[in-house]
Parts: sequence; C-alpha cells; structure tokens
Amino acid sequence: MADERDSSQQTEQPTQKRLDEAREHGDVVKSPEVSTFVLLLGAAFVIMMFGASTAKQLAMAMRMFLEQPEQMGVASSSDMMALARHVVTTLGTILGPVFAMMMAFALGGHVLQARPSFTFEKLKPDFSKLSLIAGLKRMFGLEGWLNLLKGLLKMGVVGFAVWTQIWPERTMLQSVMEQSPIGIAGDMSHLLYKLTLAALAALAAIAAADYVLQRYRFLQRNKMSKQEIKEEYKQNEGDPQIKAKIRQIRHERAKKRMIAAVPTATVIVTNPTHYAVALKYDQGRMAAPICVAKGVDAVALRIRDVAKEHEVPIVENPPLARALYATVEVDEMVPQEHFKAVAQVIGYVYRLTGKIRAQR
Repeated sequence: MADERDSSQQTEQPTQKRLDEAREHGDVVKSPEVSTFVLLLGAAFVIMMFGASTAKQLAMAMRMFLEQPEQMGVASSSDMMALARHVVTTLGTILGPVFAMMMAFALGGHVLQARPSFTFEKLKPDFSKLSLIAGLKRMFGLEGWLNLLKGLLKMGVVGFAVWTQIWPERTMLQSVMEQSPIGIAGDMSHLLYKLTLAALAALAAIAAADYVLQRYRFLQRNKMSKQEIKEEYKQNEGDPQIKAKIRQIRHERAKKRMIAAVPTATVIVTNPTHYAVALKYDQGRMAAPICVAKGVDAVALRIRDVAKEHEVPIVENPPLARALYATVEVDEMVPQEHFKAVAQVIGYVYRLTGKIRAQR
C-alpha cells in the first residue's frame, strides 16, 4: 500500500487512521529478532524449570525399551498398534505441556510487538514475487545487504558475549579430563548457565535495536503527503464548505419554523425596530411565558410583519426586548428575573383586548 505511492511526496508523519489501515492490511511493526529472543527466553525458562523432571519422566518411560525389551509383546499387528498408542500417549503426556508453553512464548513474541490482527491480505497471491528480477533485487539489493549485515552483527555480538564467559574458564576446560564425571557435570552445568545468560543478554540488545529499526521503517513507509492529510481531514471532519452550507440550511429551516410560530404568540415585545421577541402564555396551562420567536433587524421586521398580519399585539419596551433577546432562547421559558416585567406587558395586553386572547 505504502510502496505504491510517490515516496518523494511523503513528508508528513502518518496519522492514527493511516496506521490502523496499515494494520488492517497486515502491515505492522514486526521484528524477527524480538520473536527469536522471546522464544529462546521461553526455552531457557522451560528447561530451567521443567528440564530435570521432564528428563526423569522420559527416562522412566523408556526404561522398558532399554532394560526389558523382551517383555514387550509384539507378536501381532494389534500388539504393535497398542504399543504405538502407548508410546504416543506417554510422550504426549510428558512433552505436551512443554510444547504448549513453547508455543505460548512463540505467540507472545508476536503479541508483544503488535496487537493481534486477522487479515487475509497476506494470503492473496502476489505474482510479482515470482519475478526473477524482483527476487535478485531482494537478494542483492539494499534489503538483502541489510539482512546480511544484521546476520553478521548478530553472530559477532553473540559470539563475543559467549567468548567473555568461556575465556575466564579456560583453565577449568583444560583440566576437565582430570575430573570425575560428577565434577565435569557440575562444571559444565555452571558454564552452560553462564553461556545461556550471556547469549540471552546479547540477543536482548539485538532485539531491542532491531525493533527500533523496524518501527522506524514502518513509520517511513506509511508517511503521508500534505494532500493526503487534507483529504483525511475532510473525510473525518467534513468539507468546510459543505458544513457551512448545512449550517445555513439548518438556520433557514429554524427561522422558518420560528416565523411560523409567531401567529400563536400572545404578545410581541419590540425595541421598536432592532429587536423583536414573541412571547406565548396560556393562563392555567403554562407556569411561565415561553419565547416562540426572536430576532434582530431583518428578522425582527419579519416577526412584526407576521404579527400584524395575524393581529398579534405588539408592545414597545426597548429595555425588556433587549434583555429577553439576550437571556432567553426559542422554546424556553422566560427567566424568573423578568417575570414581573413580562407579567405587566401581558396584563396590559389583556386589558387592551378586554379578554384572554384565543391561542391559535
């Protein structure tokens, strides 16, 4: 995916969305050195914890084959099958947990580097990999030389770590033939323990360095161009022009609904020309008056015109009109601090009309 793009234009760090897309296509940070280190670490742990007991169990299971082979009845094919089932079952019982732990460590080496993902992208046939020229480029190109350098470096580092443990023990190795079998076993066990720790330490350093390298290469091949960043922003946040158009449409619809509610108002409070607030109050049904429409300038003029068409009383009260416009929204009740002033206006309207205005 990333290789098909013009690398000269990829100057921006990848976004989280691009990294998620790469993961969906099976492109993740993956260092084989980390997997190898975790697997060897697991093998050392299993051998240290269960090696002796497993070897003892195997020895006991094989004792019949070594000490009493004549007692194994193999006179017929059914006897052979029974013996084979016994051997497989015994070995499975002894070695099964060991292999299960090794598989867990092998899987853990991959899980530590990236979240588990399931994709069939890597299973799709890629006939370009059958190309002889492409194969030679992989072998003798930058990737091939880099792998060769990594291999040599790994052998050198691990070899040096092992040498630092063997060299101080050279005297012991020279006199090993003069010791008893028990002494040789003890010395070799101690030396093997030191060599294992040294090799694991060297592999840990190599794995850490390779993981940093693989992560750097992963980010490099998923870099984005400025245009890709803009396109992704548009997809996530929406085109600014489209969003502005949508806001305009919503505003127009809201204004139409608001103007349509003006005929139901009890009174229109005006500035008289700049502000207009339409209030509705149904005595006995509402706890307080509700603002059904408000506006300034052209919208205020439209509210007054509709009110005149439907004979809704208009009351000029500049301070109250400005205060209501600033503190109450459409379809909200009048704030308590304005109850008294609004009650006076509605009372004036009732006295003016001589009755409670029928609500439309």
